[in-house]
Amino acid sequence: MRHVTIPQDRIGVLIGEGGATMRDIEDRAGVRLDIDSETGSVGIESVEDPVQGLKGPDIVRAIGRGFAPEDALTLLDDELMLLDLIDIEAATRNETDLTRKKGRLIGKDGRTRELMAELSGASVVIYGTTVGAIGTPEEVEVVRNAVEMILDGAPHGSVYSYLERKHNELKSPGMEYHQYTG
Repeated sequence: MRHVTIPQDRIGVLIGEGGATMRDIEDRAGVRLDIDSETGSVGIESVEDPVQGLKGPDIVRAIGRGFAPEDALTLLDDELMLLDLIDIEAATRNETDLTRKKGRLIGKDGRTRELMAELSGASVVIYGTTVGAIGTPEEVEVVRNAVEMILDGAPHGSVYSYLERKHNELKSPGMEYHQYTG
């Protein structure tokens, strides 16, 4: 059994109305969740396919870091899907610097975060002191690089240009992922 601790304010989201979200995660990921609502500790035990069960802790962690349950469950859509969490606090000197850098990542009216998600193709959430991304390895790498550029003080225009260039590269002919059906 693996354990993940999530913030108190996200336990309700993990459980869902009448336990619906918890049951959905258990059914789709083939795991059993043991949630301690007082400590935020969640025990995750694989009960079906052990390989698919490995995604269970990431789904719980994603919900704990601010993702909607539907977005977290996209980790099950493809074996290549992954969750990446970037610690903003590690790149700051103090609380004021953290607030400023978090503001730069969010952007005016949330536009910078929206563009990171839209142009990379990944789901992007900024919650607490982390930036989370769910997507393919290429999409997540684009988000990570954009976040690091912003944390290092790059102008937003440069970051947007990078995102547009990567968006075009990911969508260019011959780069699509084709499932082999033979």
